[in-house]
Amino acid sequence: QVQLVESGGGSVQAGGSLKLSCAVSGYTQNSHCMGWFRQSPGKEREGVVAIYSGEIITYYDNSLRGRFTISQDNAKNTVYLQMNSLKAEDTGVYYCAAGPYCSGGARVFNAWGQGTQVTVSS
Repeated sequence: QVQLVESGGGSVQAGGSLKLSCAVSGYTQNSHCMGWFRQSPGKEREGVVAIYSGEIITYYDNSLRGRFTISQDNAKNTVYLQMNSLKAEDTGVYYCAAGPYCSGGARVFNAWGQGTQVTVSS
């Protein structure tokens, strides 16, 4: 059974940083895509960034490039999302997801975590 458990969310002031973690069990991370998505209040879930086979990175939102970085530690079965220079509009619930490939949006991801809340105050 695949389990994805996010952690690391919290409240931070604008300009601050947070590092989210996603612990993965029951799923082979290599040759699969691990992605981060977020859902802000009043908005639909949107893709942030994903990594395939621990190497190929896809930004679903290019405006986040330079502030958000995804990484993967296969030894720890964990995927990370480093978020810097946070803005109030980054507030939302952040989800980790796993799927066979990174293209195609959220619908191709077949395993999801429960989400972790990120609140950025201005």
